Formats: sequence, structure tokens, C-alpha cells
Amino acid sequence: MQAPAGLDPKTAAALTRRITLLSVATATVLVVIKAGVWLISGSVALLASAADSGLDLIASLVTFYAVRYAQAPPDAEHRFGHGKAEAFASLTQAGLVFASAALIGQEAIVHILHPTPVANEGWAVAVMAVSTALTALLIVAQGRVLKQTNSVAVSGDRAHYMTDVASNIIALAGIGAAAWLGWLSLDAFAGLAVAALLLWAAIGVFREASGQLLDHELPDADRVRIVELVAQDPRLTDVHQLRTRASGPYVHMQMHVDLDPDLTLEAAHRVIVEAEGRILAQFPHADILIHADPRGRAEPHGGAFAEQAQ
Repeated sequence: MQAPAGLDPKTAAALTRRITLLSVATATVLVVIKAGVWLISGSVALLASAADSGLDLIASLVTFYAVRYAQAPPDAEHRFGHGKAEAFASLTQAGLVFASAALIGQEAIVHILHPTPVANEGWAVAVMAVSTALTALLIVAQGRVLKQTNSVAVSGDRAHYMTDVASNIIALAGIGAAAWLGWLSLDAFAGLAVAALLLWAAIGVFREASGQLLDHELPDADRVRIVELVAQDPRLTDVHQLRTRASGPYVHMQMHVDLDPDLTLEAAHRVIVEAEGRILAQFPHADILIHADPRGRAEPHGGAFAEQAQ
């Protein structure tokens, strides 16, 4: 989905930059407090969460720089802009999450086989509670930004942090059970559950990023809306060969439309420009190409893409 009408690209870019900076700051705070308390508690669940936050920090830094590069204007070597840098950032996030899940799972299995008590459990519980609260606040802020922008990198970052909230709750339950009920293995089982959640999150991030890198079409609702906007002018009929794709915060769309063949070139141009204006009002980050066909006399064209499904 695209940014709502009225939100200009510069404003959307500024919002995206600010939220990625907040993500980096949050991850930094979580790494410091979790690592410090793990050193005095020895909790496997807390170690798992600290390792996850460490990779969160790396992923957030990648996203921080990726969104800035993605917002750079087109140049001579990148005529379609740099938007797909966001999708590459999301793939990096997915890889880091996979690595985190593997390491956490390995450590959890070792401690299931050889359980150890949790020391200074009060500090461990406190840091997990603070971590959960900070992460939840970040997710709320990211959600507000995503309602106004179209950043696949921020979307991937948010999905990861949403999993973090669930993993923090699991870790909190495991630490409490191990420390106060004496069920030492539950701390390690909590770490194993965190690893499973991370794997699920990584798959989701990978699917979203790969869809953009492979030029997946925009959602059907967006495609229908594009056709509706073009067809508001009765002089434009039979919108066909509509192709759309996302590139970070931007979308590219091209289509063919039928026009009265007796229109002058200047009049036809004016009709097309007006149609582009209607689209831009609702898709302000769009790059639009509309090809006019003479109504009733258009011939098949498009090369390898002429027979694509419409």
C-alpha cells in the first residue's frame, strides 16, 4: 500500500529516517542492559534475548543506512532509483535472525540437557520487563510511520521487533519459573521457544523482501484503484497491459490505454498528463508511464510481455 494522499515524498522520507534512528537507539539500550544483567544472572533465556537484541542492533543499523540510500534520487547508473536497497536490508535482517535462532537453539539444547540455576533472578526479570516495554513502544511508533509510508525495510524491522515482544514474554516466564519454582529446564525451554519464534519471523521478512526483489505486482486492490483513476476520464478506455512493481518507498507502473485516434497529439498528451495527476494524488511515490493506443486500431506489441496475464 502506498502513502496516503497529501503526504509528500520528502515528509515520508523524513519519517522513515527518524523511525530507523529510534530503532537503532532502542536496540543499543536493550543490548547494554541485557548483556549486563546476563553476566550476573547466567540465564539462558536472557542470553538468548541479549543475542537477539545484538542482531537487532546490526539489522537496525543496516536498515538505518539502507533507507537513506534507497531515498537517493535516480542517477545515470540507476535510472529507476535506489529503492530496492530496502529489500536488500530486509534480506540481511532475515539472515541475521536465522543465525540468531540457530545459536540460541543450540545453547538452549545444551542447557536442557545440563540445566543450571538462574542467579540474581530479580535483575533478570526487571530487565526483561523493561525490554518488553521499550520494544512495545518502538512497535507502536513504527506502526504509525508505516501507515504513512511504504518502507519494506521498516516493515521487516517492525515484524522482527513484534516477535521480540513475544520472545521477551516467553523469556520472562522461563526465568520466573526457573528462579522461583525451581523448574530449571524451563529457562532453557523458553530459550528454545524464542529460537522458534525467530525462525518464523525470519521466514516472513524473507518472503516480503524477496517479493519486492522479484518485482511482485502490487496488491489487487491497488491495481484496481489505478485502473479506476485512469478511467475517470471517459476519453480513456480499455486500460490494458498494466504492470506494477514496488521499489522500496516507490512504485513503478506502466499501462496502455485507448484514445480517440482523431485527437491531436497535444490534446492526447493533455489527457494522459491529467490521468497521471489523478494517480499521483493517491500514489505520490509513483513513477508512471502511460502508452496511448488509437482506439480500434491498436496492434499487439510488447515483445516477450505482450501475452502476459492481465
